[in-house]
Amino acid sequence: MQNQLSPLDRRILRLLQHDADLSAAEIAEKVELSQSPCWRRINRLQEEGVIERKVALLDPRKLGLGMTVFVDIKLSTHGRRNLEAFEADVVGYPEVLECYSMAGQYDYLLKVVARDIAGYERFLRDHLLQNPLVQEAHSHITMSEVKRTTELPLE
Repeated sequence: MQNQLSPLDRRILRLLQHDADLSAAEIAEKVELSQSPCWRRINRLQEEGVIERKVALLDPRKLGLGMTVFVDIKLSTHGRRNLEAFEADVVGYPEVLECYSMAGQYDYLLKVVARDIAGYERFLRDHLLQNPLVQEAHSHITMSEVKRTTELPLE
């Protein structure tokens, strides 16, 4: 799909990535296109799954979630059922913002938010380490956030 995007599609996507609240009329004006064709392009990009969804990005610190932790997970056993069981378990934890299946020393990488170190310890002790599939969990506590974006490069 990436190679099929026109330069105009990319301009529209850049604008939407920066501000999903822009109306089709505002986008059309910025890309110098009339409103109806712009609206049709946006709808096509949604139908094709290029635009997955539109969301509000919240500041975790302002919501009392001041701690971000990356957790390396090594499972004790592998196999399709175990991987699916672990993934189903992790999907149910609201503290887990992202979960990636990894190649290499660890099986998964989780991005977890918590109010503080005590909150993270509770999550680790009461949830992650209670899963019999988890052999190891290595925590990397962030000190500061240098960059956080959802904007993809569209060059």
